[in-house]
Amino acid sequence: MSILRNTHELSVSDAAQRGVAGLVADAEGGTDLVVTRHRRPVAAVVSMNRLAELDRAESDLRDLALVLARAATDSGNRTSLDDVLGAFGHTRQSLAELDDSE
Repeated sequence: MSILRNTHELSVSDAAQRGVAGLVADAEGGTDLVVTRHRRPVAAVVSMNRLAELDRAESDLRDLALVLARAATDSGNRTSLDDVLGAFGHTRQSLAELDDSE
């Protein structure tokens, strides 16, 4: 099953015969092209809009995976800011007194 919609496959030889202009015209028209070598997919030609969709989907899936991983491993234990500051030898007051240029 392909993640590409409205997909056409063509060999490297066929792609070379079509030329870059032909491949780009198809992609601009909404056709995703999969270029094959020895019947194996080796490259894809997609429009910039489709590439942006795929990039957004990838980002969304990465975020979803992170949320699911955090939900699956969340023990419910929380660490207070004061405890974290103390572990690094600071307090809220000592941070407030720091010079911004440091």
